[in-house]
Amino acid sequence: MTTSQIDPLPSDLADLFGGAHEAVDEMRVRARDEADQAAAERSFWRELPLLLLVALVAAILLKTFVLQSFFIPSASMVETLQVNDRIMVNKLSYRFGDVKRGHVIVFDDPNDDKTDGESLVGSALRNLAESLGLSAPRSEFIKRVVALPGETIEISDGVVTINNAPIEEPYLAPGIVMTDFGPELVPAGHVFVMGDNRNLSSDSRVFGPVAVEDVVGRAFVIIWPPSRWGGL
Repeated sequence: MTTSQIDPLPSDLADLFGGAHEAVDEMRVRARDEADQAAAERSFWRELPLLLLVALVAAILLKTFVLQSFFIPSASMVETLQVNDRIMVNKLSYRFGDVKRGHVIVFDDPNDDKTDGESLVGSALRNLAESLGLSAPRSEFIKRVVALPGETIEISDGVVTINNAPIEEPYLAPGIVMTDFGPELVPAGHVFVMGDNRNLSSDSRVFGPVAVEDVVGRAFVIIWPPSRWGGL
């Protein structure tokens, strides 16, 4: 054998070295994958506070300007709404349309003046404070619109009349007995509201017509309990 000739490695040694190279390559790939995963986890935890903040801001904006759920605490709207029902209210309804007779609306407590003249920014800040438990929630009512601005409402012998014409109210709870009321003219920019369960409702017969600017939105669907899902 001359010095210029190199005997090939035995096959078992070649296999050994080849396997070692493959193992090294596999370890490098695994290490790179683990490094990438660790970097992704670090990035997630760094971004989590920002994601939570964005989610909180989005929820507050949604609650302030678009949709909000409300809990029914009393029997003033039976049979339409039962105690412990939860409803969804569309806050955009009256930004693009007018209040109609028969609508079920949520409005600010007429005896609570803390939101008078409140701006949209002020409303958003108040909702943030309420969400964080830094402020007591405002008081709100839910009733049905019975008379509109410029109409004269009267209750006589258990019948509601608008401009001297009786109206049909198929939503009333059975056995309702209404005391006489009015006649009363609903002023401009206001609506006259009453609960469907007239015997157990404090409404415009007590606190007067409600200013349209105090209307939070229109209740349009029952979302809880599931057995009562449906539109209003």
